[in-house]
Amino acid sequence: MKRFIPFMKSSPTVSVLRLQGIIAAQARGAALNDASLASMIEKAFTKGKPDAVALLINSPGGSPTQSSLIAARIRRLAEEKKVKTYAFVEDVAASGGYYIAAAADEIWVDRHSVIGSIGVISAGFGFTDLIQRYGIERRVYTAGKSKSMLDPFRPENPDDVKRLKALQEHIHLGFIDHVKTRRGARLNTAIELFAGDIWVGDSGLETGLIDGVGHVVPKMKEVFGDKVKFRVYQQKKPLLGRLGAQVTDDALSAVEDRLAYARFGL
Repeated sequence: MKRFIPFMKSSPTVSVLRLQGIIAAQARGAALNDASLASMIEKAFTKGKPDAVALLINSPGGSPTQSSLIAARIRRLAEEKKVKTYAFVEDVAASGGYYIAAAADEIWVDRHSVIGSIGVISAGFGFTDLIQRYGIERRVYTAGKSKSMLDPFRPENPDDVKRLKALQEHIHLGFIDHVKTRRGARLNTAIELFAGDIWVGDSGLETGLIDGVGHVVPKMKEVFGDKVKFRVYQQKKPLLGRLGAQVTDDALSAVEDRLAYARFGL
């Protein structure tokens, strides 16, 4: 009612965007990707003209492209709507999770939060000896010499590894550029920040990758006063998933999530 009464000021409002899970193009489980988050992010920045947007991030990373798309959408809306954006890290904002956090104007963590891992990783297996042991012959026919690059059923090819490392370097440089652009002079250039290392809680302060230790409610009350209101946005499971029709899919997603978080001891 207040907003319809002239000269009466409404209480400040903060949109809270919960971003939890691995970052992947597939929409399985709670995976974060630009397509599934687009509508939610748009609403957070536009509905009710919020005074700020707070990102609650809990992600060990994932797809570089999806991380970039999500971060770009957040920055575009923040600049278009002139809304300051804060990131609050819960358990972890590593790799792609930190990429998204860096889209915010400020990054706040819990004293046990894991942040960083600014690097690129690719992992796989080699089955050459295994298939030879069982007398299995691998047959691959391609048009284009690089179409079977990194085939796990063939001996590792040094040229393939060289090409992969070149691709990783390209992605890594993009990640570094994003962090430098967003964090600017706050970064401590005397520390090696981009070798994939991680930091916990306030140990990240010396790096300049975070702005301090703080939680969303007290920090937003500190900025906007005790009367600040919160409007929470988070992904919802599809109806069929809630009814148990995707139990197997959700179980696989849970295993993937568990393995991703386990890399950081979580």
